[in-house]
Amino acid sequence: MATGTEPPDTEPHTLRGGVRSPARAAITAPHLRTDRWWLAPAATTAGLLAFVVYSTWRAFANTHYYAAPYVSPFYSPCLARNCETMQAGPNYDLFGGWWVISPAIIILIFPLGFRLTCYYYRKAYYRGFWASPPACAVAEPHKKYTGETRFPLILQNVHRYFFYAAILVAGVLTYDTVLAFRDQHYRWGHMGLGTLVFLLNIVLIWAYTISCHSCRHIVGGKLKHFSKHPVRYRFWQFVSRLNARHMQLAWASLFSVALADFYVFLVASGAFDDPRFF
Repeated sequence: MATGTEPPDTEPHTLRGGVRSPARAAITAPHLRTDRWWLAPAATTAGLLAFVVYSTWRAFANTHYYAAPYVSPFYSPCLARNCETMQAGPNYDLFGGWWVISPAIIILIFPLGFRLTCYYYRKAYYRGFWASPPACAVAEPHKKYTGETRFPLILQNVHRYFFYAAILVAGVLTYDTVLAFRDQHYRWGHMGLGTLVFLLNIVLIWAYTISCHSCRHIVGGKLKHFSKHPVRYRFWQFVSRLNARHMQLAWASLFSVALADFYVFLVASGAFDDPRFF
């Protein structure tokens, strides 16, 4: 019985896999969308590429990342001997003097790993960079799809472990924010414009981190009766509300962490004087 989806016998299949396989609907057009569907993946690509270029430059620069009392989130905690001296700052000489390149390389693997394996960011760069698929109802150009079952995409399954590391990094950045209530002479009870930048950044970092799908599963997963776990249920509700804004928080925190680093760069390089409110 004809269903109306079979291709004519005279129309050859140029591709034998993916959406062009004989088992799929025989729609000859690449897609039927008439809107500017390419704007979203193009904007995603531009935004992520800009952050990659900027963060790579700053990570390997190994300079202008500390201006008392502010330390760049890209370099915190600083775990090598070649770190700048930070009074009461996040200095922990774990790697000794043999580490000669930028100390940012040591720590950035954890927050970047958390974001790279994040469920939202997977969707973002799968669509933006790999066109897998480029947009809803738009066929991807690949002949087959194996999902995250093979190397290297199978490594996406370590997201939960990067979440634990991200919690530790967020804790260190919280400590840095507290230290931002000092002046350049390390005296307490002061606030500058950089303090507000750090406050904004840490709020967004925590909101993005705990809105993670892994966090939602950790606090509320494997429970058969929420009524028997009222505290976990309330926390699960709170995380679920944040999780509904996970995409917005992902972009906002990506911008805020770059802003905090750039602010420290401007102050440390002498291009900008940190205004002090009190």
